Amino acid sequence: MQPTRRPRRLRTDGVRGLVSETALSPADLIAPIFVDATTDERVPIETMPGHERVPVEAAVDRVEEVLATGVEAVIVFGVPEAKDERGSRAWATDGVVQRAVRSITDETDAYVITDVCLCEYTSHGHCGIVEDGAADDPTLTVRNDPTLELLSKTAVSHARAGADMVAPSSMTDGMVGAIREALDDDGFSDVPIMSYAAKYESAFYGPFRDAADGAPAFGDRRHYQMDPANGREAMREVALDVEQGADVLMVKPALPYLDIVSAIRREYDHPVAAYNVSGEYAMLHAASEKGWLDLDAVARESLLSIKRAGADLILTYFAEDIAQRL
Repeated sequence: MQPTRRPRRLRTDGVRGLVSETALSPADLIAPIFVDATTDERVPIETMPGHERVPVEAAVDRVEEVLATGVEAVIVFGVPEAKDERGSRAWATDGVVQRAVRSITDETDAYVITDVCLCEYTSHGHCGIVEDGAADDPTLTVRNDPTLELLSKTAVSHARAGADMVAPSSMTDGMVGAIREALDDDGFSDVPIMSYAAKYESAFYGPFRDAADGAPAFGDRRHYQMDPANGREAMREVALDVEQGADVLMVKPALPYLDIVSAIRREYDHPVAAYNVSGEYAMLHAASEKGWLDLDAVARESLLSIKRAGADLILTYFAEDIAQRL
């Protein structure tokens, strides 16, 4: 009779690390940063402990802090000095992201990704042009095709400023194809697109909307962001983005949607990204402050689970803290 195999033999110190199936590296992580054109000093983000909005003049210093931890990539979000119904500061040559990106790329070796959306720049807080009368009738929604033109202009302006990659996040139908065409036409065929391919209408975004000053003034985003109940729909969304030329496929949020991350990883050979969003970060901090959880342990376990599910890249507010411990 063959002896029963004992899996515990491979869980002891010494061998445990040798047979570990999943490993995190600083190279897996992307750190979000917030650049604010309305301030001349750093402003702590109350709902995201340890994070700040920094003035444009401090963007390089902020990125240098990230690089010092071993993280090599950042994604830049901007808070503009003014907003209007079309979000025109999103594509302005002297816009907050454009100014910050020029400085960062001139003075650091960071890989710079930019978020391409309009919600931080529109007076109504939606991710595109809204229909007439939308404020009075919240069931009215973003106009899809006119928004594509503005997203394309924004992406090109980021590339002209020096962005290494653009990341459209509005969940506007056709956004990847429109941005790809605009980038190619402007001579930026080498700038890749990381699409927020499966972005859900999630309750986990609250702290980010405080950080980026991007909450909708009326209604919600369920008309263009995905229903949390749907998984098969995510695969259709991803297939469309692949067809249109997406280079990296992102799922947002991460932890509640690991099944989607895993399904995309099995179906496609594209790099897969997952956004470990502000609410996921904030809830672990809140539990830690209560003494209920060990913050370092649960943060690392969370990121390991995202990597194990199939993500090649993880956007996370834990990037710097975790990288310093790897």
